[in-house]
Amino acid sequence: MIEKALTSADVEFVTTLHGDEPVTFHVLLQPRGDQADRLLRAIDDVALGELDEAAREGETPEGKDAAALGEQALRVSLTALRAAGCEAQGRLIQDHPLDALQALVDDVGADEVIVLTDPHYVEEFFHRDWASRARHKVGVPVLKLFSHSE
Repeated sequence: MIEKALTSADVEFVTTLHGDEPVTFHVLLQPRGDQADRLLRAIDDVALGELDEAAREGETPEGKDAAALGEQALRVSLTALRAAGCEAQGRLIQDHPLDALQALVDDVGADEVIVLTDPHYVEEFFHRDWASRARHKVGVPVLKLFSHSE
């Protein structure tokens, strides 16, 4: 589960987690604009010392405007995973990401879930971030990783 395009460092990291064992990735991407409200994102930016980003939160596409960017991020991520020698497929999700994650885990018989995300300090503090919530829902181990910068 991701919220933006994977960087080359992200791809290298997730594709080497299991050594030489063949891995198939089923990627769900929910654009960042749909994940949390602007205030929470701005607080996270301030906590990270990214004041310029906090000031630009109002410019972050949301809803339908975020879908085109999300589709592009998904294509980039899947292409990078395949180039690294892994099988990869994915889809953009708009609503209820944890329900979509649960359905995917059940459908493909996933062994584990990787949540690759930027830090979201407010949500993490209250255990309302995707990984914390997924741990109570999906029935398989959930590994939370922080994405690398671009």
